[in-house]
Amino acid sequence: MKFLRKRREKLWFLIYMFCAVTYLTWRIFFTIPFGHGAVSVTAGLLLFAVETLGMAEAVIHYANLFSARTYPLPEIDESEYPDVDVFIPTYSEEPKLLYKTLNGCKHMRYPDRRKVHIYLCDDNRRPEMRRLAEQMGVCYLDRPDHKGAKAGNLNHALAHSSSPLIVTFDADMIPKSDFLLKTIPYFADADKRNSGQRTEPRIELGFLQSPQCFYTPDLFQFNLFSEERIPNEQDYFYRDIQVSRTRTNSVIYGGSNTVLRREALEAVGGFYTEAITEDFATGILIQRAGYVTLGIAEPLASGMSASDLQGLIQQRTRWARGVIATGRKMHIFRCRELSSVQKLNYWASVWYWYAPVKRMIYIMSPIRYAVFGFMVFECTLPQVLLFWLPMYVSGSISLRLMSNQIRNTKWTNIYETVLAPYMLLPVLLESVGITLKKFKVTAKEEQRNQKGQNPVYTIPFVIWILLSAVGIGRCVWMMFDSGSFGPVVVLFWLLNNLYLMVMALFFVDGRVPYRKAERVAVEVEAELKNGRGTVRGVTRDISETGVSVLLEKPWYFDPDEPAEILLDSGAYRVRMLVRLVYINAQGDCWNYSMRIWDYLESYDDYLQMLYDRIPVLPQEIKRGSGSFEDLKLNTAKRAAAPFYQKRRYPRVFLETEVACGGTKSGKVTLRDFNYRYAAIVSEEHPKELALRLPAGITIPCVYETELLQGVWLYRVKDMSALF
Repeated sequence: MKFLRKRREKLWFLIYMFCAVTYLTWRIFFTIPFGHGAVSVTAGLLLFAVETLGMAEAVIHYANLFSARTYPLPEIDESEYPDVDVFIPTYSEEPKLLYKTLNGCKHMRYPDRRKVHIYLCDDNRRPEMRRLAEQMGVCYLDRPDHKGAKAGNLNHALAHSSSPLIVTFDADMIPKSDFLLKTIPYFADADKRNSGQRTEPRIELGFLQSPQCFYTPDLFQFNLFSEERIPNEQDYFYRDIQVSRTRTNSVIYGGSNTVLRREALEAVGGFYTEAITEDFATGILIQRAGYVTLGIAEPLASGMSASDLQGLIQQRTRWARGVIATGRKMHIFRCRELSSVQKLNYWASVWYWYAPVKRMIYIMSPIRYAVFGFMVFECTLPQVLLFWLPMYVSGSISLRLMSNQIRNTKWTNIYETVLAPYMLLPVLLESVGITLKKFKVTAKEEQRNQKGQNPVYTIPFVIWILLSAVGIGRCVWMMFDSGSFGPVVVLFWLLNNLYLMVMALFFVDGRVPYRKAERVAVEVEAELKNGRGTVRGVTRDISETGVSVLLEKPWYFDPDEPAEILLDSGAYRVRMLVRLVYINAQGDCWNYSMRIWDYLESYDDYLQMLYDRIPVLPQEIKRGSGSFEDLKLNTAKRAAAPFYQKRRYPRVFLETEVACGGTKSGKVTLRDFNYRYAAIVSEEHPKELALRLPAGITIPCVYETELLQGVWLYRVKDMSALF
């Protein structure tokens, strides 16, 4: 099956290559609007240039993906695991966030735990960070200045540690317990081969990069109501592109979730301090020094995505400017230590951040023709169908197949469109050498409520939408006026851009976050106790603020009284006090949602239950995620009124005839019951009645209101008989 899939990928890649070359040949010789004035020619050449460079970038990525291979985890003896230093640099992050990261690091399994040395590298000299390190039993490092920013902080830690391998984690990245067991063997195996115990060539493994994944939805997933429909926007880079770049030894050091060899760092003078993307630059230096690098696809740590639009723009601007500046400083194409394929891959890395320029040209080109009358692209409809359509379709299929359904053309265009207007100026400034010297740390916190709070950020999209609407109207008028379908090409282009800009507008509009913490689907045996006994069930999901438990039968919990819950996963065990929030039926079971009130035993174990796992967000684009569905979903969700869950008692539907005191007939139909209230069907509704249930139980009730014709709601006066 895998062989057939690879053959299909290869076939579509070759088809795309042929179609792309054919398309570009047609474009340069037959479509540039010579003779239509300087503005048209300039616009036409710019469009052709970004198309050509974009296709070159795509071919590089596709070629890497096509030749990608997996690198199975080597088997080594427990005695071969070396000492490891774990660096967690911090500047302004909250202690609560770092506690979770340190807790995850302390729970990492290793044959000899004494060989794992954890360093909290505080570059802000905060007393609370020192206290946290002491509380967690890890080493605390600070320094008298901030020279070199994050890279300088890491170099300071490098000078105060000695292990041969170093792991770097961002302050919010929580490692799984098997992080070291899934990464260190690659280094130990390379060392074993180099020692002469094997016959393979010498391999100097410089660093290993594992994916950066997230336990919170990114802003694209969240703001566009797609957290169950699409993967995280960065998954394609870390799970596909990074892995595929191993063959060309051009894996990018991402700064976190990485294992580096101390010898490699020392060979290049430590972490590079002259760039705001110190990780990207350090990785290039290590490869220039002759070390090989490895990217693996398995997520081994997870963190928090940028939580607001401003933070996302700030983060991506820093990455863009840092990569462009580093590419200039490293003289990628003139560097003799880099091979030709490495240079091409790093050129693709730099060109990627020119997506705002490319996207602006794609947006303005049809508007320039339809609204302002400047020719940009000379062609006929049959020519578009013959040359452009095969190239577009084959490229889209190649991307979808080779990315294992993680990415498609539509979502790539949405990502680029959303960020284009805010990143265009910084990218252009960096390109002419006006560089960014300092940067802010991206805020990592709970999802903020930005619903309707970014009106200024909507201005570019509103303007483009209005211009596109004018252009669409003019194209329709031209077709009717001329009787020709020629403008239909521009019309299609404008409609596609209009869809992208509406999605961008939805994104900027934001979404109200009702949850205070992300839920994780976890099945753990649960034991609940209150004053009325003990009941056992299994968790449906858990979060930092609450627990949801499935019970086979309804059980009474007083919302005003804490209950005790014991969770035992085998590896982790925790006891907590919880309070009931909401109850609803789930198939044949009852779902009890409870707020955590207090921890009685092992908060650390509870954090591990939450985060010692691969995040459950989508790993591929779900079927049925078309453009029409995107618009329909976002429109419906934004128009819907919020639903607040208030039911705190299990509402059991009975439809059972029971004896009843207080009515003439002596019988009523008990329609449903939830401990506090009973709905009865009867021709009469006295102020008080007594329901006589089997086993001699009598429930006194008081009339409240009429629900439906002939259906009366009664409040239970005394539940002692039930208890």
